[in-house]
Amino acid sequence: MKSFAISGSLRENVGKRDAKELRYQGKVPAVLYGGKEQYHFSVSAADLKPLVYTPDVHFVEINLDGSKYQAIVQETQFHPLTDVLRHIDFLLLDDKKPVSVSIPIKLTGTSPGVREGGKLIQKLRNLRVKALPNDLPQYIEVSLEPLTVGKSVRVDEVKLDKVTILNNGDDTIVSVITSRALRQAEQEAAKTGGKK
Repeated sequence: MKSFAISGSLRENVGKRDAKELRYQGKVPAVLYGGKEQYHFSVSAADLKPLVYTPDVHFVEINLDGSKYQAIVQETQFHPLTDVLRHIDFLLLDDKKPVSVSIPIKLTGTSPGVREGGKLIQKLRNLRVKALPNDLPQYIEVSLEPLTVGKSVRVDEVKLDKVTILNNGDDTIVSVITSRALRQAEQEAAKTGGKK
């Protein structure tokens, strides 16, 4: 999995007024938890952009006043109107403790159903998984090769070593449906076939 390094400054005061002042300065209030104690700190909003505005999952090395911690992003809060990052939570990683993370799905190959004129519908872009930090994949590959028109790939068809998928097994990840053009072509073929 990719790594990303950020530097933060520990916060002396924790409260709404302090958080508002930090945001005004272009910083984002953050929390690191999962260890013996929680650390409240702030990070430059610009430093967090490549980490937050991406589908990829990263291990994050956080440098807090000289001390380094390995973590992952656990939760983000955005402003409802401007989509600006308002708060970020990091979970401290322990090699012996499993963590739950959303991992992006990467579609591979070409669907025969799409080549025939079907329409590809991707319903899930991420899967929630649980695994030890070192077993977490960068992304989960789902092959489109077996997908003909009317077929789909469900969560329970994805098999991963040392990783537990937490989504409902019946959920559809991707499917190929009959497109309007294909339906019209089939109807035309049926009409001309019926005239003979």
